[in-house]
Amino acid sequence: MKPRHQVSRAAIELIKRFEGYRRKAAQLPDGRWTLGYGHVLSARQGAEVPEEDAEALLLYDLIAVAHAVNELTLAPLNQNQFDALCAFVFNIGVEDYRGSSVLRRLNEGQPLQAAAYMEMWRKADVGGERIVVDALVRRRAAEKLLFLTPVDGWVPAPTPVLTPRIDLDAVEGVPMQTPAQVTTSLEGERAIAERDDIPAVEERQSASQRAVAAVGARLQRIFPEPEPVSGPALRLTPAPEFDTVVEPQPETSEAVVQDGPTLFDVAPEAPLAEEAPIEPTPLPAAAPTPFAPKPAAVPAAASWRWTSAIAPVALGAAGLTLAAAAVFWGVYAGAESLGLNRPAVVWVGGLAGVSMMAFSAYLALRRLADMDDLAD
Repeated sequence: MKPRHQVSRAAIELIKRFEGYRRKAAQLPDGRWTLGYGHVLSARQGAEVPEEDAEALLLYDLIAVAHAVNELTLAPLNQNQFDALCAFVFNIGVEDYRGSSVLRRLNEGQPLQAAAYMEMWRKADVGGERIVVDALVRRRAAEKLLFLTPVDGWVPAPTPVLTPRIDLDAVEGVPMQTPAQVTTSLEGERAIAERDDIPAVEERQSASQRAVAAVGARLQRIFPEPEPVSGPALRLTPAPEFDTVVEPQPETSEAVVQDGPTLFDVAPEAPLAEEAPIEPTPLPAAAPTPFAPKPAAVPAAASWRWTSAIAPVALGAAGLTLAAAAVFWGVYAGAESLGLNRPAVVWVGGLAGVSMMAFSAYLALRRLADMDDLAD
């Protein structure tokens, strides 16, 4: 059975060092209140707590944290690992620890990878922006140091024998963002976190963006933009003969009357003389050729004969009789006694009879259509 650990003095001192002591209650950005060493359960506005009672409140909060670490962690732990995990869970919360990669690696039996994943919890929301906080980087480093400290002493790793080499596969444990310095006010009515080092525009850019900007500036120095040509601007004016500007004419009170015809007057049309009608010249008749096709004789309107409907009617009657006989024979006559399958007899005979009736209907409609064509 896995032993249940209790929080030791090492975890308490580590938490007190990074939480800081608040004598008076301060309101958090989410509306809650905190006092002492990160106690929020019973904190309220105007509450005060001395330093001795603040440590007692911390011990009370660590009861639930130690219980969660003992219950959720299935792998065996030593005292240093348990204290480091309690300090870690007190900071991130029990629910986040339940779904974290740290707990998953611990239960898989990989404590070194679990310690590396503790450093992933180094960001916080400050001023509406999620940034890497320097205090959280140091806190994760202290917790990781306590977690990796062996109870029986350090394992030697001499430099001449084990020369370190960079591990390019462990990029997850390397901070890709520069940690920011954040200052928190520990006294007063509100707890505020502010950034001290607001990076400049060029510092907020990534390495690729800075490289692109440097290349662009260098190209600008090598190939400067041409300066605009100074001097009078060249203007194109149309020739006088193409000038379409109409000079304004002085207004007169009387209209100018011209005696003779003007340019815009239309001459009257002269009457056309009557011409004699042209008689059409008859064309000579073409001589008949021996190979000329004879005109086809137009058949006269043929009358409908009742004898032409005998074939469709007979075919339809035969199909109806076949379908009825197949159904009757398959259902009542006992087709199975002759070695035949009853459904097969019904389906085959019925389909044959229906096909004959459909073909007879087609023939009847075809003859009716021929009769209409002859009548026209």
